[in-house]
Amino acid sequence: MIAYVLRRLLGAVIVLAGVGTIVFVILHLTGDPAAVMMPPEATTAEIANFRHQHGFDRPLVVQFATFASAVVHGDFGMSLRHGEPALALALERVPASAELGLTALLLALIIAIPAGVVSALRRDSAIDLLARVAALVGQSMPVYWLGIMLILVFAVQLGWFPSGGGGGPNHLVLPALTLGLFSMAKIMRLTRAAMLDILGSDFLRTARAKGVGSMQLIWHHALRNAWIPIVTVVGIELGTLLSQAIITETIFSWPGIGRLAVQAIADRDYPVVEAIVILSASSFVALNLLVDLSYAALDPRIRYE
Repeated sequence: MIAYVLRRLLGAVIVLAGVGTIVFVILHLTGDPAAVMMPPEATTAEIANFRHQHGFDRPLVVQFATFASAVVHGDFGMSLRHGEPALALALERVPASAELGLTALLLALIIAIPAGVVSALRRDSAIDLLARVAALVGQSMPVYWLGIMLILVFAVQLGWFPSGGGGGPNHLVLPALTLGLFSMAKIMRLTRAAMLDILGSDFLRTARAKGVGSMQLIWHHALRNAWIPIVTVVGIELGTLLSQAIITETIFSWPGIGRLAVQAIADRDYPVVEAIVILSASSFVALNLLVDLSYAALDPRIRYE
């Protein structure tokens, strides 16, 4: 187990180094931040001073070496727009994004897993057809379109929920539903497929022949053996929700890391964008490692080498 974790951590370091390099190169291909940050009436000398102050007048290789050396020590530099440490600025927004992402995932799990189980048990019935159509529709709707439709119906027309911003639970309902619907549909389809594979297994027929009750047979024996693919996709979806939150947070003006990323990209605020991307990549890598380690708890036969 220790050797496995160490190998995964080494792989994570390589992945993050690659992500950091790619985002650095792409950002510097987007143009000069001085063109956005400096006012239109700024003189050539003022623009040159801005570029010199932030090191943008140095060769790209030198800038990258400085960036890499600082990142190793957890320093992403100062935000060009806010004048604050970029990493601290990103970390301030993490709780809001985590609240939205976890709520969306919890909502998806509460609905998707029971729906997938029932759909598998009632295969080819009207309930199964309805569930499959709902899952197809849920995976087909763009997040931005769904968010706008929910605002028009439930915020503008009915007035049940606020149209945006952070605050109480009411502010969380529409963005969480928007963010979680795609994951809900995906998890439901996977749960159905996993359950169909398990329901025809020999060990279930044996348990049924021994007189095991239907509820125990389904929820304890069948679903327990279907957990590994479900847990895998849940871990991936939680990481995906972090990236999809960029669109959702922008639509609903949610004060999370995704909205900050959009603002930083528009401002060409290199340090903030780099901090957000590497922070998000680190979260995704950590979630995947936790999912892999959870397999042994779900299936004692699994061994790590």
